Amino acid sequence: MTEPDRRNRSRLGALGALFSVLVVSVLGILGPSAVAGAATSTTVFYLDLGASVSVGVQPTSNAPQGQPTDRGYANRLVALEAARGVTMQLTELGCPGESTTTMINGGDKCYQAPNNQLSNAIAFLSAHYGQTGLVTLDLGFNDVAPCLRGGLVDSACVSQNLAILQRQLPQIITSLKQVAGPNVTFVGLNHYNPYLARSIIGAKGARFASMSVTVIQQLNTVLERAYAANSIPLANVVTAFSQNAPRSLALRNGRPIPANAVQACSLTWMCRMGRYGANLHPNNAGYEAITDAIFAVLPKW
Repeated sequence: MTEPDRRNRSRLGALGALFSVLVVSVLGILGPSAVAGAATSTTVFYLDLGASVSVGVQPTSNAPQGQPTDRGYANRLVALEAARGVTMQLTELGCPGESTTTMINGGDKCYQAPNNQLSNAIAFLSAHYGQTGLVTLDLGFNDVAPCLRGGLVDSACVSQNLAILQRQLPQIITSLKQVAGPNVTFVGLNHYNPYLARSIIGAKGARFASMSVTVIQQLNTVLERAYAANSIPLANVVTAFSQNAPRSLALRNGRPIPANAVQACSLTWMCRMGRYGANLHPNNAGYEAITDAIFAVLPKW
């Protein structure tokens, strides 16, 4: 080895030693948690509870009447959170047709006795007590939907079922919050009115749509009060669907129709003809609107 080579190697060795000292000093100042935190992202669990809308039901070529899809609001929410560095581990326990009664007592098509959606949710939250997580609750519509059939509203049925919902939803919330850890965020959803779209199809449909407005408003009042009483933020799906907007009129074939009926058509499958309609579930745009409503009330993990 020549003398210049020895001098260069000596200088490189000295610089390496100095760099090592600087790294150790910086690590000592920052601490191990700061360095570890720089290399990790936030991970939270997402427990998605509710009925058909909670699991993204839409009509498909395989199931024209509708089936769970990966295009629902829960899937979209996972993607939105990923964009801001949050990894959501999604667990969907929702069941098409679920009401508060079937969630508590069983009898749906997803769970066999003695299991039900509530018991599974309680088990999940108990097992994840020490973790950070999100729980969305999308219930209530199927408590009143049986009262709106064939273009008619059964007022006695509505009153009876709303009373049941008013009693049972707080029971569900209490059962879940009792086993949830201190770092779990709950979000409740109110419900859009798919029946507004019936205004498009003529005078009879318009009468039914008008009667449905009071029912869905009463439903949402029960939901909002239950969530507020338990300090649960509300994802305002009604506002996301522009259903509280002034009833400015649009025209269809020269006939005036409410603008919120047009909006219901654009965000659900209610105005589709043929094998895919009429279907009260959201379409892709509708699920995106619900996602935005939930995202708006989420904490920054």
